[in-house]
Amino acid sequence: MFDNLSDRLGGILDKLTKRGALSESDVNEALREVRRALIEADVALPIVRSFTDKVRNRAVGSEVVKSIKPGQMVVKIVHDQLVEMLGTEGQPIDLNAPAPVCIMMVGLQGAGKTTATGKIARRLTHRDKRKVLMASLDTRRPAAQEQLRVLGEQNSVDTLPIIEGQQPVDIAKRAITAAKLGGYDVVMLDTAGRTHIDEPLMGEMADIKAATNPHEILLVADALTGQDAVNLASNFNERVGITGIMLTRMDGDGRGGAALSMRAVTGKPIKLIGTGEKAEDLEDFHPKRIADRILGMGDIVSLVEKASEAIDAEKAAQMAKKMQKGHFDLNDLKDQLQQMEKLGGMSGLMGMMPGVGKMKKQLDAANIDDKVFKRQVAIIQSMTKTEREKPELLKASRKKRVAAGAGVQVADVNKLLKMHRQMADMMKAMGKGKGKGMLGKMMGAMGGGMPGMGGGMPNVDPKALEQMAKSGQLPGGMDLPGGGLPGGMPGLGGPKLPGIGGPGLPGLGKGKK
Repeated sequence: MFDNLSDRLGGILDKLTKRGALSESDVNEALREVRRALIEADVALPIVRSFTDKVRNRAVGSEVVKSIKPGQMVVKIVHDQLVEMLGTEGQPIDLNAPAPVCIMMVGLQGAGKTTATGKIARRLTHRDKRKVLMASLDTRRPAAQEQLRVLGEQNSVDTLPIIEGQQPVDIAKRAITAAKLGGYDVVMLDTAGRTHIDEPLMGEMADIKAATNPHEILLVADALTGQDAVNLASNFNERVGITGIMLTRMDGDGRGGAALSMRAVTGKPIKLIGTGEKAEDLEDFHPKRIADRILGMGDIVSLVEKASEAIDAEKAAQMAKKMQKGHFDLNDLKDQLQQMEKLGGMSGLMGMMPGVGKMKKQLDAANIDDKVFKRQVAIIQSMTKTEREKPELLKASRKKRVAAGAGVQVADVNKLLKMHRQMADMMKAMGKGKGKGMLGKMMGAMGGGMPGMGGGMPNVDPKALEQMAKSGQLPGGMDLPGGGLPGGMPGLGGPKLPGIGGPGLPGLGKGKK
């Protein structure tokens, strides 16, 4: 979502960092460009003015003049101001209230309230181990109540039984009673929306609020709405009194201005962001991490969190045992490829790496193809059980059969087997204590190997990681040591990228579609 803004700001700030000394006119010229970039990204005009004024006041002061690298100091000021605009500290959903905690979801029709309700309920159930009850109060949209019931079944979350003809306020009261009697920790109310803000909608929201006294009122807003999202947030906040905002469709190609404006206009924190269509595509909103991503500094902390959620600890432990004995067959490789896919593929991983934002054009030119993971898994699945355990059995005739079964060329099977051999050799070295994991070089400060290879990700506290990034121990600062990604990813095929060490990355190059 922030790609265009990131490119613009990156180009503007790069010009500043290349200069040895900065004059006031240099700073003013850069800030004119920053203002233009923010307006083009759909950030509300009063917010843009306030932002650039604050940056200017600090950038032409003594702290920049006296600093060793004035350009980098200005980048830091812009970064700090972005964080302040987005809300300084991340604020998760507040469950600190007597059970059942009532969470009311409000917003316009089509913003994704029902899906968001299902995502939050799934996360509270599976991650936070809370007993959740969902109730649909949307009696207008056809099958809205049925949609929430299906989402509940898919994600193993209880839903309030549907009673035809019951009015929203009555359903809300019944949900609270059922939650109390059933011993639920959280009750989520999915309210109705309209295509626009009108008096009946606001009246209904106020009645539901009065009847249930919700602890959290979350406004679900579509991040693609642009400037109008600010008016929406202001109206709901004035009439109903929201406690937080959830932005959906953050994986879209909108300009991101809504996210930058809503917090500043309403004073209410953005608590969650929806990053995809799947039930697990939900992230806490961390202002510093978003600012890091916008300015191309990467987001190592989110990457570690994402990895720790995606990795099966039991499988990781089993693999650690196998590695100690020097075993690494094609079944293990398949598990690794599937885990990489869960983490958002190569482009998802690379997007969170510090310094990679500045190499965007080179990455685009290299045609990172995330479908390669699916193709490689398909090749392994076309093999017999014995062939997966003993790859050395795969001679010419067997390779032809496997290639035909997976719909690829024999050359693709050979590439996969070569990659497996390289990784198996590396695993043997790791088993003997001679090597570090694939991401070991990249995440040396975290002390962990590639997710799932060597016991999975380490138990790292994200807050501690953030402290490390601030102190410069992690590559979350201005410059990446060595000017690129350290060390690359050994053992994985694909062409080299400029500025990235090592023998290349998987899935680079178009491959066979």
